[in-house]
Amino acid sequence: MRKTEFAFWTFLLMTGLAGATTLLNVTRTYSATTENSELYRQLDLFGDVLERVRSDYVEKPDDTMLIESAINGMLSALDPHSSYLSPKNYRDMQVQTRGEFGGLGIEVTMENGIVKVVSPIDDTPASKAGLQANDLITHLDGEQIVGLTLEQAVEKMRGPVNTPITLTIVRKGTDDPFDVKVTRDIIRINAVKANNDKDIAYIKITTFNEQTHANLVKAIENAKKTIGKDLKGYVIDLRNNPGGLLDQAIAVSDDFLERGAVVLTKGRNNEETQRAQAHPGDLTDGKKIVVLINGGSASASEIVAGALQDHKRATIVGTRSFGKGSVQTIIPLGANGAIRLTTARYYTPSNRSIQAKGIDPDIVIEQELPDELKKKQTSAADNSRGEASLRGHLRNPENGANEDGKEVKEVSGSSAYVPKEPEKDTQLQYALSFLRGTATDAITAKATPAPATDDAKDKAKN
Repeated sequence: MRKTEFAFWTFLLMTGLAGATTLLNVTRTYSATTENSELYRQLDLFGDVLERVRSDYVEKPDDTMLIESAINGMLSALDPHSSYLSPKNYRDMQVQTRGEFGGLGIEVTMENGIVKVVSPIDDTPASKAGLQANDLITHLDGEQIVGLTLEQAVEKMRGPVNTPITLTIVRKGTDDPFDVKVTRDIIRINAVKANNDKDIAYIKITTFNEQTHANLVKAIENAKKTIGKDLKGYVIDLRNNPGGLLDQAIAVSDDFLERGAVVLTKGRNNEETQRAQAHPGDLTDGKKIVVLINGGSASASEIVAGALQDHKRATIVGTRSFGKGSVQTIIPLGANGAIRLTTARYYTPSNRSIQAKGIDPDIVIEQELPDELKKKQTSAADNSRGEASLRGHLRNPENGANEDGKEVKEVSGSSAYVPKEPEKDTQLQYALSFLRGTATDAITAKATPAPATDDAKDKAKN
């Protein structure tokens, strides 16, 4: 072929490629522009509605409230766990996860518009000042509490360390109200409560905050010293633990594992998949472990239970867990608070998603309800108030047919009742018997529906 002909055909080929590339880019640009145009049209609609509300609503609305509500509405429409955090709510969330704050050291609730002391926390200013369970707090620094919400009252009792506050107390058996002056101090929420049952170490993890792993290590070390060579095993109680920080769930799981995956998190794209690995060193020296779960065990609790179950490191006892298998990331917005956004699903080491399904225990032990709670049952649906029952929840990616071709339906949640008296706690008693090798089927209580959630007893610590 002549050089001139070769150059000619080469020119035509390059021209064709350039044209095709240009056409493709134009098409993509048009597509993106069209998509953005639709988005901007919807934003114009939002602006029109906002202005109409501001100008025509029966009362003058608060602009900040309108915008915050709109943002929160957008996020909450995604799933039940995404939300907007105002600057104040963001600060409160940070206090909760940090596990320490300036305050008095009492757990309180609201009763007939008055703050009622549930219990003072040991070795705190409230305890040292002599406050008692069932005390009623009527005034704070001389100002009435009536009219305040529980959150507002708690906010007033918290404050800088070494600052005083005067509480007016009404106590049963005392004729007149009296004042108690309390000086605020650093209050640390102990996420781990432990005691020993002869040759068994019982450790209850109530939440996963920044103190959980460190407190768990101390509890295990104390059990080893106290029980010594007679230590038969550990009961790790995760019942009614709503979860918390992902890194703490990983650290707690790692405390009982020598190797292997702890949890997998998968985002929108495959390249966003991350795997947390256990490090050598089992703090319990391979002793037997029973993990207690129920319908109130969620999120980080399910990560721990799932990891130990998959590695056959622990026997899971109780009832099906809540089924929250999604990861929320806190994204700060500077002075405007933050957003809590669902960014990934988490999976157990064997690649099980528990989203809207929960962790099924190895040994199902139902806790029988007392008669007064049985009477409050309204329907069989109360037995399964888990993630799957939440409107707008993320679907389980495995939902559908399993390997046998059978339909797999989303289901999660179970009874969340735990008796206060250990001797009436069927699940705990079974765990103790299991570790001692004396468990029998006779200890299993009859299956009983879970009580409806009692929001009236919402509590707060301050």
